[in-house]
Amino acid sequence: MTNRLAIILGLLILGAVALDYAMYGSEHFIFLGRKMFVLMDWLAFWR
Repeated sequence: MTNRLAIILGLLILGAVALDYAMYGSEHFIFLGRKMFVLMDWLAFWR
């Protein structure tokens, strides 16, 4: 992965989080954090 691609993906993720916060507030960030942790654990298994 090139630096340019990493920066673009990072900005997309930050933009999605900002949009989510603006539209729905911060009530479900804990749920999304837990799901992200499960996803990382699953990806680590397949590595």
